[in-house]
Amino acid sequence: MSTLPGITLAVLLLAAHSVAADGLVLKKDVELKGSAVAGKEGPLFLTADKIESTGPDVVVASGRVEARQAGLNFFSDWLRYDITQHQVQARGGVRLEQTAMVVTGDSLLFNLDDYSGELTHPVYQFTMLPGHEKTSVGSDVAQSHQSAAAATTGRGNASHIDFINENQCTLQDAIYTTCPLGDDDWFLKVGSLDLDRSRNVGTARDVSLHFLGVPILYAPWMDFPLNNVRKSGILAPTFGTTQRSGVDLLVPYYLNLAPNYDATLYPRLLSKRGVQLGGEFRYLLDDAHGVNRLEYLPNDSVAGRSRWSAALSNSYRLNDTTEAGMLFNRVSDNDYFRDLSNLLAVTSLTQLDREVWLTTQHANWNASIRAQSYQTLQDSTSTTPIPRPYALMPQARLGVSKMFGSGLEFNMDSEATRFSHATLVDGTRVLAYPTLRMPLTNSFGFLTPQIGWHSTYYALDNTTTNPQHISRNLPIFSLDSGVTFDRPFHFAGQDYEQTLEPRAYYVFAPYRKQDNIPNFDTGLLDFSYAQMFTENQFIGGDRVNDANQLTVAVTSRFTEATSGLERLQVTLGQRFYFSDQRVTLNPGDPVRTTSSTDLLAAISGQITRDWRIDTAWQFDTQNGTTVRQNLGASYRPGPGRVVNLGYRFIDQTTEQVDLSAQWPLSRRWYGMFRYNYSFKDDKLVEGLAGFEYNGGCWVLRGVLQRLATKENQSTDALFFQLELNGMGRIGSNPLDALKHSVPGYRPSNEITQTP
Repeated sequence: MSTLPGITLAVLLLAAHSVAADGLVLKKDVELKGSAVAGKEGPLFLTADKIESTGPDVVVASGRVEARQAGLNFFSDWLRYDITQHQVQARGGVRLEQTAMVVTGDSLLFNLDDYSGELTHPVYQFTMLPGHEKTSVGSDVAQSHQSAAAATTGRGNASHIDFINENQCTLQDAIYTTCPLGDDDWFLKVGSLDLDRSRNVGTARDVSLHFLGVPILYAPWMDFPLNNVRKSGILAPTFGTTQRSGVDLLVPYYLNLAPNYDATLYPRLLSKRGVQLGGEFRYLLDDAHGVNRLEYLPNDSVAGRSRWSAALSNSYRLNDTTEAGMLFNRVSDNDYFRDLSNLLAVTSLTQLDREVWLTTQHANWNASIRAQSYQTLQDSTSTTPIPRPYALMPQARLGVSKMFGSGLEFNMDSEATRFSHATLVDGTRVLAYPTLRMPLTNSFGFLTPQIGWHSTYYALDNTTTNPQHISRNLPIFSLDSGVTFDRPFHFAGQDYEQTLEPRAYYVFAPYRKQDNIPNFDTGLLDFSYAQMFTENQFIGGDRVNDANQLTVAVTSRFTEATSGLERLQVTLGQRFYFSDQRVTLNPGDPVRTTSSTDLLAAISGQITRDWRIDTAWQFDTQNGTTVRQNLGASYRPGPGRVVNLGYRFIDQTTEQVDLSAQWPLSRRWYGMFRYNYSFKDDKLVEGLAGFEYNGGCWVLRGVLQRLATKENQSTDALFFQLELNGMGRIGSNPLDALKHSVPGYRPSNEITQTP
């Protein structure tokens, strides 16, 4: 709900101050074209066709009356000021103007002593800057939402305004809308509206929301803030339907407990499952902040059991350098998200993190201690179990860095971790990796040699009373180098600059036997351009590869000379091995049999004003086959016009096409869709189809989404939402789904070319 009436009240009260002219005495029948008098709010400049004194304490102005004071303009056809009674009367084209606000009326009667009076038939219009409010109502509700792209213009009228005192007034039979003049597609109709500036609260009674001539919501009572602050109350209900849960209705209640902490309660009706109760508590203190959420569904009618989830996140700053925190995420069962959520990012969760930590950060060193475990969500329909990660009980880390005057840099990463698992071997790992590097740079290139010593110690539990001890130590040497060449050139009437940036990166690490070391937390890095410039192809501390290898790559960039915009970037890279591989992730894994990696190529850039491309290609030079390929293109000629094209291929595992778009179908209609199809699985991964109609001061959205959740299973969700510009949204919210599924999507009422 807008705070317009509060602005109206401020204007009227300031106008009342403006016409107070203490000590003004004009002789009878004296006519003036202009006069300046001292009022309570400063000098008042009064002009009219005729200004006269009609009595000892009465001043009358008539004919194009205009009063100006402190940014306020006041106009009327006739004005009478009774100095003894401190009473102002005005009639005939009464008009008040203030920054971002205009109000007109038939007649004004106002007492300057107690600020009581009346303005008849007021008509108002104002411009409200972008922002957010929260509105509470007795039975139905709207949560205010304003476009970040533009201000909102609101207007309305009432039968009259009754001024009670300096801070309180009442509007009778008021109307409010953000639609332009001559267009009343939607409006709020209020029987009585009380405004109290001392508490910055407005209270409305007998409120109805009318859309296209039909009342769609009613509230016997509603209150709202007058100053854009948060306020307790019911927020906009959302409703929709899903295949798994049926009709989905959520009615949140917001509690503004204090300026720096609040809570939201959100009961949710699922027609197939029952009533879910949820709550969220947020706080922001000087040295702490957090968001904590709980949900509970008693006796799920489909699953036949009670279901719940908890998501707690809290951080505490102990001093300027030290911080502590905790995360706790847990659900009652493996299918909780798949059954009760319609967001792809949530339904695909398999590991829920739980941890507590303490960290400290200083100029030359940092340290942390952490305890961490996971809840692993198994797919109840799959025969392949999801591996459960080790728990860290606990892990302590220490990092040290020091730069010497000669440019020599010393760094050391170290940790001590206790690993625990329900079915696998437990153990303790202590790791330290000190390095020395000397960056040598100039304007056209760089050369960075580095040497380090990787040392690891294990104490492993076994069936005997004594643990097994394992040590691993090896040096690692690397040399990174690169040169940049550039040249200007002219093409199609435009000046460009082209660079040629060759880079060479050499790594040597001797072989150390590691088959007897368990794998606590280590995985194989995905082969990529960034991975080619790393010392270790493994991530984690349990494997260090043997290496005698050289990576060679070259990048060329084409940029506009005037703007610096990168129109095109082309990259080629390949790694060459001078020895056979011996270290693998797991004992028995096949070793590399080639002397070089696949060739990597990438092309990207804003090739025209409307077109951008992003492609990557991994080619097996030994067999002459493509191992991996990502092709992407985006066409965006303007706001609300976007087409995304994508193709993804991974040998033997993945082949998908991904198409999405938002496009105007006519002057007011927009269409949105996404089609993500897997050829390998012969199924739709995600499908979305929707429309958006922009009525000028309102937007109607409808979206149907299908998500693949399990083998040969999917879930459907249907969203309908009515957004009233400057007032709020009603219905289920499809915006998150649209922004995720259609990169570049923008709501039509946030587009500058809104019809």
